[in-house]
Amino acid sequence: MRLRTQVLLLQSGVVAVALGVGFGFFATTTADRVADEHGQRALAIARTVAADNEVRAEVTRFAAEDDGVVAPGNQELVDSAVQEAAESTRLATGALFVVVTDEKGLRLAHPDTDLLGLRVSTDPAALSGAEVVVRERGTLGDSVRAKVPVASESGAVVGEVSVGISTAEVGADLWSDLRWAALVVALALGAGVVGSALLAARWKKLTFGLEPEQLAQLVREQEAVLHGVGEGIVGVDVDGVVTVVNADATRLLDLHGGAGDRVDEIGLTPRLLDVVHNPGDEPVAAAVGGDRVVLAMASRVVRDGRDLGTVMSVRDRTDVQNLTRELDSVQALGSVLRAQQHEFGNRLHLLHGLLSRGDTTAAAEFLDTLVGSGAAGDELSGAEDVVDPHLRAFLVAKAAHARERDVALVLGENTWVPSRLVHPVDVTTVVGNLVDNAIDAAASGPTRPAEVEVEFVEHDGTLIVTVGDTGAGLTVDAEEVFREGVTTKPAGDRPGGRGIGLALTRQVARRHGGDVVIGDPGGRRTAENPTGGALFVATLPGVAETSGGDS
Repeated sequence: MRLRTQVLLLQSGVVAVALGVGFGFFATTTADRVADEHGQRALAIARTVAADNEVRAEVTRFAAEDDGVVAPGNQELVDSAVQEAAESTRLATGALFVVVTDEKGLRLAHPDTDLLGLRVSTDPAALSGAEVVVRERGTLGDSVRAKVPVASESGAVVGEVSVGISTAEVGADLWSDLRWAALVVALALGAGVVGSALLAARWKKLTFGLEPEQLAQLVREQEAVLHGVGEGIVGVDVDGVVTVVNADATRLLDLHGGAGDRVDEIGLTPRLLDVVHNPGDEPVAAAVGGDRVVLAMASRVVRDGRDLGTVMSVRDRTDVQNLTRELDSVQALGSVLRAQQHEFGNRLHLLHGLLSRGDTTAAAEFLDTLVGSGAAGDELSGAEDVVDPHLRAFLVAKAAHARERDVALVLGENTWVPSRLVHPVDVTTVVGNLVDNAIDAAASGPTRPAEVEVEFVEHDGTLIVTVGDTGAGLTVDAEEVFREGVTTKPAGDRPGGRGIGLALTRQVARRHGGDVVIGDPGGRRTAENPTGGALFVATLPGVAETSGGDS
């Protein structure tokens, strides 16, 4: 049996049982209510008759006569004012009977005149002085009757008035009420069935027609996929509420929220939020959690033409980013080696020519020159002021890479790094990004010869780096340049696009308590910015040993 059929039957059954219980309770209470209403009606009629002065006087008179007056067949009873009052009241009110008795229970008024003077068939309880409402069966049948004492002017009880309402009339009124109630119950049951059908249809729509066992299988598969793919998964519905977050996404993105929270409040960076709100076909790189880089991609989820939201997958790209930086260093070193190979080849050809001619004196002088000058391109002017070997080698490699781009990399005249680095990877990450951007800007700038100037000043463990170029300057806002995704370079040459270098650089610097700022956006030469291009300043506290010399 399908789930929607089960829901329909179950809901209809619940409604039917509830209505049946309610109808039963209503029928019971209605029967009591109707009987009580007719009893009160009989009591009101009896009180009216008992309070009639003529009736009271006649009953008192009959009670005072000897026993011969109140006897069966006595015509005086038939023609008495009591009989006339009782009958007129019965006819006017529609009561089953109006019976009046004396203090002995003998009938003074009765619908059947043949019974006048005889004792009543039921207990004349009102002769004790109390009003009584009971349901009894007498000579006229079953009825709800009220019994009221009749008092003389002195207050003594001299008889009673008994008024009865036929139980057939009570039943008729009861069934009239129950028929209306049954109609209401039927309408309510119909509404319940219709509501159950609508609920079943709604359930089918919400579950896309899937049965419970299929939903359970989907949940098991989802758990297996979410925790087995090795990627971070974040699901968001059309209202921007997070529906799914697996453990890898929480770890990779440093999230502080989960399912049920709004996507803007779980700790995603602006770049990742843009990916969620504007899904596309291309992966996008983003920097998160200090120096971690992730590759994110989002896509819309649509089923049966209905938009269900967005799913973003996140993959850790930090190792790839590190390998990319190492590959850049290797390529730069390769450039240096190629330059050296070319220079050594030229020198060996010259030495071979001198020796072939037998000019050993000139050959010896040339060898002395080589021994004194060292390999061409092996040194960067001013590199001796950088004590740390990692940073010095890194700068030499970057200088060779710059020469490949027809850009001269020079060290500023105030460069002074007397201490070894304790965080060389973070320093080369910051310096490498700034220098690479400066080389790109200088190579594409209008000024020739193109130049990049790097200056280092270290004091008490804090390294201050200044990087300037001869490019055209920044073309975007000074603060926007540090936002993920903002770049002036084409994005098609790298998976995930560009625009994370400066954002990552600032994150690394701020993790050490420093920062990367723009000293001058460029565009013109000044005394403070002789290169004329963009000028970046990075402050990196605690990245060098504090035992070094003072600047």
